[in-house]
Amino acid sequence: MATDILLPKLGFSMTEGQIAEWLAADGATVSEGDPLYLLEADKSTNEVESPASGTLRILSEAGETYEVGTLLGRIE
Repeated sequence: MATDILLPKLGFSMTEGQIAEWLAADGATVSEGDPLYLLEADKSTNEVESPASGTLRILSEAGETYEVGTLLGRIE
C-alpha cells in the first residue's frame, strides 16, 4: 500500500513551503525515518523524514513552492 508524502504544516501560520533539495533520489529505497527532503518555510529549513519504508516516487521539483497538504511524492 502506497503512503503519500504531503507538504507538512510546521507552524501555525505556515501556508506554503519550498522544497530546497530532495535528499533521496526518485526510485531509491528508503526506510521510515530516513531524511527525504529539505523544506524551507518561514525563514527556517527543516529536514523532513520518510513516513514509511519502500520505494520513493518523487512527484514534485526542488526549488518550487507548494501549498501545505500538496502531494509531493509517494512511498510504494
